[in-house]
Amino acid sequence: MQELPKDPMILFSFINMKLRNEYASLDDLCESLDIDRNRLEKTLADAGFEFNEAGNKFW
Repeated sequence: MQELPKDPMILFSFINMKLRNEYASLDDLCESLDIDRNRLEKTLADAGFEFNEAGNKFW
């Protein structure tokens, strides 16, 4: 598993950059980086972000 940023704002930026530049979906990103999607979404939700499937990004 790739080491993810601990700071939620940096994590938000990191994940959105990966989604924009490298992955067609959040599932693809999570599978490739061996990340638990539910845990990632909870971490970002706790910081005030939600995933937008149509835009393939957190906002």
